[in-house]
Amino acid sequence: MSNKSSATPPNLSQDFLNLLRCPVAVHYKDKGSDPGKLRLVQGCWLVCDDSGYKYPVVDGIPRMLVEIGEKYKDTPENSLPVPPPED
Repeated sequence: MSNKSSATPPNLSQDFLNLLRCPVAVHYKDKGSDPGKLRLVQGCWLVCDDSGYKYPVVDGIPRMLVEIGEKYKDTPENSLPVPPPED
């Protein structure tokens, strides 16, 4: 059984999630025409495959600060804390 979830957190619409991009990877010129796409993992993390950055969704709000995404970059997806910390 996979830890990955496609369920959208209650306060986020799928349309909104489709618009979000990683603030680091969106600047990449070598990742195609639409870099920085995010995918939802464990129902409360946004993961960018282009940069490896991982952003928590806390109380329905994506925490998209570069410093936060970088903090969890090397954390395996199945080791991300659920629920994410609020710091």
